Amino acid sequence: MSPSFRAGARVGFRACLPVSVGLVPWALVTGLAMVGAGFSTVQAMGMSLIVFGATAQLGTLPLIVAGAPLGLIVATALVVNLRFLIFSAALARPLAGGRPALRWLCGYLLTDGVFATMLERLRTEPDPAWRLGAYLAPSLWCALVWQTSTLVGVLAAGSIPRNWSLAFMASIALLVLLVPMARMRPMLVSAATGGVLAVVQRALRYAPAAALAAIVVPDVVLVAGAVEVFNPKLGAAIAAVLAAGASRNPWLPFVAGMAALWGLRRVAG
Repeated sequence: MSPSFRAGARVGFRACLPVSVGLVPWALVTGLAMVGAGFSTVQAMGMSLIVFGATAQLGTLPLIVAGAPLGLIVATALVVNLRFLIFSAALARPLAGGRPALRWLCGYLLTDGVFATMLERLRTEPDPAWRLGAYLAPSLWCALVWQTSTLVGVLAAGSIPRNWSLAFMASIALLVLLVPMARMRPMLVSAATGGVLAVVQRALRYAPAAALAAIVVPDVVLVAGAVEVFNPKLGAAIAAVLAAGASRNPWLPFVAGMAALWGLRRVAG
């Protein structure tokens, strides 16, 4: 590995380390959900390694349990992951070149957090070796965190209390990314309009905020499938946003958000 590759790897790893924290609860929940659907440990980890995507895994589980046709299951997984078409288009030029196997690996490892965190640096950095290191290092790390945490969730099924709401930590992680982006007016507009503007080629640079908002907002305002403005998650999300805006400490939003969530739930009884 060249010094330039290693330098990019260090920058990418440090930048994405806080984001990887949000993968832990999400992967735990995904592992628990697969066991709840009747998967064995081998089946659950096989799906995690092949699919490597929480939305696709969670979105197809009900279809698998119901015995839906394979074509419908595959089509559902493709639809819920359509955002990666936008992500890959935005990364096509920064990661152009190299061996086909390496490009396939980059595509397999593509995740929301690494894309949102590193896109602008990858678009502006002139050194291709640096760009590759800055993308691969955090992507491999996030993949390791995801698979390890999924395995823990699979093995610990039934031992983690549901009222801990660990999945909400994933939304806080995305809010940490969204808050600094929303300080710029184009990013704020993109986040407010969701994925609509993201499909327009000229708006590709604003796609990270749009994608994150589309994931976070439903988790914050929906309760049992219905919009519920006055709920503990909204208060916790506000606390996380305030913490992210007031401090550059990457851990503070997690502490503030989860403390507010548990505190509001205790007050509400």
